Amino acid sequence: MSERQRVVELLAQYARRVYTSFLRGVVQIVLAFTVNLPLFILAVLSLVFIPLGVGVVLTPVVFQAIRTIANQQRVWAAEWSGVQIAVPYRPEPPGGLGPFARLRWLLADPASWRDLLWTFVSIPVALVLGILAGGLAVYGLEGVLVAPWFALFGTFGWGPFWMLDDYGLLGLVGPIVLGAGMVAASVPLGPVFLKALALFGRSLLAPTRGALTERVQRLTETRSETVDASAAELRRIERDLHDGAQARLVALSMNIGLAEEMMKHDPETARQLLAEARAASGTALTELRDLVRGIHPPVLAERGLDGAVRALALTLPLPVDVHVDLPGRPDAPVESAAYFAVAEMLANVVKHSGARRAWLQIEHSDGRLLMIIGDDGTGGADPARGSGMRGIERRLAAFDGTMAVTSPPGGPTVVTMELPCALSSPKISPSSETG
Repeated sequence: MSERQRVVELLAQYARRVYTSFLRGVVQIVLAFTVNLPLFILAVLSLVFIPLGVGVVLTPVVFQAIRTIANQQRVWAAEWSGVQIAVPYRPEPPGGLGPFARLRWLLADPASWRDLLWTFVSIPVALVLGILAGGLAVYGLEGVLVAPWFALFGTFGWGPFWMLDDYGLLGLVGPIVLGAGMVAASVPLGPVFLKALALFGRSLLAPTRGALTERVQRLTETRSETVDASAAELRRIERDLHDGAQARLVALSMNIGLAEEMMKHDPETARQLLAEARAASGTALTELRDLVRGIHPPVLAERGLDGAVRALALTLPLPVDVHVDLPGRPDAPVESAAYFAVAEMLANVVKHSGARRAWLQIEHSDGRLLMIIGDDGTGGADPARGSGMRGIERRLAAFDGTMAVTSPPGGPTVVTMELPCALSSPKISPSSETG
């Protein structure tokens, strides 16, 4: 590459950086005045109108719109300036929320009020920092391309260079020098001002220390519950091995030993002992396979959550309508937790509900895996009284998941479970069938 080509490429890089800073600064200014300001006014009015009833419906809509804009700012802060801003919102309660419940959920979240404060304070901050991020290049180009002509023809001053218009040659060359300096300075300073804007956003849009403390406490509790559940699972596996397969293998070994001793003296009895040993080996193998399936079903590893729950539904003694819409697969731990939660709930349906039919819906939306299990049984299910449901709650809580149960006396029972997760590899088989 020649020296001229290197210079041209360097100038092109500078031009791209200047243009990028200018464009992003303008975007922040326009967003602050055309979106944030109207949303702040609408939010205040909707809060005032809550006693009239209109605000009950309008306030959640406005606050959700503010959250959408705040989330976009979080994305821009990470992509433009490398400033990570965690999402501080409390999870939405699973299941449908009525207008008053949704209003209560939004207004009880401190992050909603910090978002509202951000929409107002960001207006002057975005104006100042946005102008500094993009204005340096604009004023610099003005000094290079426009101001010298006004100085040359002796007209009135222009922009920030008007003081040089009455100084002859200095009035002609000065704007060019200062303008070029401002354009050059905008290359490193433009991203600095954008980062300052991102840091300002993080001061209001990131979780507070109290929220982080609550989060740490919750993680500590769920970790402790997960450790206890894992220890109980290990004890169950050990008990099943000791009382089941291990006992049968010991009996199998004894039968084979007796058959060896009696082979010469009583071949018929030896053949009977060997037949019993063969049957015992088959039973032990079946128990070991069931135990392995209880740890991690092979069908889950091979076909994913979609195929695993369909295979599980086919083994139940009642018809189960299955609808799964997953464009990919969750991470293995999340997938396993989801499968065993569904399996436990379907087992409860069979054992306790008296239902004639059940249904299962699994889908992924907005970064959350949603699982809904319902039946037409007698109802009355209460997680507080069932160790199985409490176990599911602990299993889901380890992944920040939630479970909600609706089961009035007489039914139907609907259990809604959610797990925050991302889908990785795309699925192969379709998932719109009914099992």
